[in-house]
Amino acid sequence: MSNIKWFSTTENNYWQQIDYKPSEAADKTDLRSTGETDQIIDGFGGCFNELGQIALEKLSEEDHQKLLDLLFLPDADGLQFNYCRTPMGSSDFAERWYSYDETEDDYAMENFSIDRDRKYLLPYIKSALKRNPDIKMFGSPWSPPTWMKFPKAYNFGTLNWDEKTLKAYALYFAKYVEEYEKEGVKINQVHIQNEPFSDQKFPSCKWTGEQFVEFIGNYLGPVFEEKGIKADIFLGTLNSGNVSSFNEYVNALMHDPKASKYTKGVSFQWAGKNMIPLMKESFPDVYTIQSENECGDGWNAWGNAVYTYSLLRHYLTYGVRAYVYWNMVLSEGGLSTWGWRQNSMITVLDNGTYKLNPEFYIMKHFSRYVKPGAVRLVIAGRWTSNSVLFRNADGSLVLITYNPFKTAQTLEFTHLGKTYLFELPADSVNTIIL
Repeated sequence: MSNIKWFSTTENNYWQQIDYKPSEAADKTDLRSTGETDQIIDGFGGCFNELGQIALEKLSEEDHQKLLDLLFLPDADGLQFNYCRTPMGSSDFAERWYSYDETEDDYAMENFSIDRDRKYLLPYIKSALKRNPDIKMFGSPWSPPTWMKFPKAYNFGTLNWDEKTLKAYALYFAKYVEEYEKEGVKINQVHIQNEPFSDQKFPSCKWTGEQFVEFIGNYLGPVFEEKGIKADIFLGTLNSGNVSSFNEYVNALMHDPKASKYTKGVSFQWAGKNMIPLMKESFPDVYTIQSENECGDGWNAWGNAVYTYSLLRHYLTYGVRAYVYWNMVLSEGGLSTWGWRQNSMITVLDNGTYKLNPEFYIMKHFSRYVKPGAVRLVIAGRWTSNSVLFRNADGSLVLITYNPFKTAQTLEFTHLGKTYLFELPADSVNTIIL
């Protein structure tokens, strides 16, 4: 009897276990491990948002706790998330827009307060940490306090670029990490700005590459150093993908001695996926993560799930050490505060029940068996564009592959001289543990 585990997901059948039956190889290797290794994987996760907690609170207590187990509990047959994001102040999926200090000209941050987060975000986060105290957390603002911006609004605008404001904003980050730590929540990283290329009608703030270099090198880095703040500073979350943007933001910072000294990594999302190959070529040793899964249109369709699979494979192949979904849970319709419908892994229905969407299972294909500390193995062959391979610390292999065809396909996989044959169902995502 084979020790191989094999799980397959199609549009109409999620996470079906398939019995592996050894058969004679056809001597046509479609995929093989090359013997080369690449990055270590630190984990998978999602983003804590107010509307997610509001949706969970609509459920019975039993279902509420069951979903939290499915998301975070290490021993459950769920997602086992361990690497998550939280907004600093409001995101576009907050119940309302807010920051931690809206007192005009409070440069000393005397009125800084995370009280608002005690209503939704902190209960959500603490419920996850209760299940897995080792979750890595990173925070990022969508907008600075409005009095620090021009114009004075959460949506659109830029940060006022003067010494008083920059010192105050660096202190804002430091106090955020300190106040969360008092709540028992360790913030492992801060990412300076959500989508700095975008001027949006939801909370946003545009930054130039020069501004990142100056803020990190002259203000945020020194303040963290002076105050003993242990959270790592990340350039991100970058959401543009052309070469000129890579030069203006990533290259400019990495070639600046002062700013690069304080910067521990770079995060990418949306169009930032097009920067990832450049990052891999130029700075293969710099820590990178994917910080926000593209969010779909609220229909939670199979096509979105397949696209999310392609994003996971792309980012992981080009070296990210973590991949983070966007909204883990939303109410039916997935409507944001500012009026855009988006996907989620779990939908809380209007009748008080819930359903697990296709993207829940796509994430499970990666997060359930690719353990923190796994190493990605380099592969070659004609199925490479749809596959990714990992080796866990216990020696187990995890092959994840997608059959994009309308008919079943035979995949012949070879590792260390041993060959395996798999009959992949039509249009299916597969996780195979060897």
